[in-house]
Amino acid sequence: MKIHTLEQQQALPITPEEAWEFFSSPANLEEITPADVGFEITSPLAKNMFEGQIITYRVKIAPAVRMSWVTEIKHVDEGRAFVDEQRFGPYKFWHHRHEFESVDGGVLMRDTVHYALPFGPFGMLAHRIFVRRKLEWIFNCRKQVITTRFGGS
Repeated sequence: MKIHTLEQQQALPITPEEAWEFFSSPANLEEITPADVGFEITSPLAKNMFEGQIITYRVKIAPAVRMSWVTEIKHVDEGRAFVDEQRFGPYKFWHHRHEFESVDGGVLMRDTVHYALPFGPFGMLAHRIFVRRKLEWIFNCRKQVITTRFGGS
């Protein structure tokens, strides 16, 4: 199984507390995910994130093709980092670490995603021609939405 990595960081002119409050709430995922992804949270959400929390979504993986995606919050370091992992969904493996570091003038937000695709060589081909570009596009769109909402770079 080939594990791929996607990393992105963004400086925001907000306090670490403001960053944590916004990004640790799964309810805000829909706001920062491009509409083309058809992202919809389908599970009830707790007020505060916690380890072991299961969150279910529906996502569009191709035109007119939607599927369920189930993630678990595996680790929470209050105010600093959290990890979500896929339990069921479009990837063979998905591990997403969100980190927040206090810096001069605000907070540095860092996303590190390790992922693998199913279907062996067909998955590798899909990664080369479609999946990697789609993930980069999603994270770049998120970056733009976040910049518009909070400022920063």
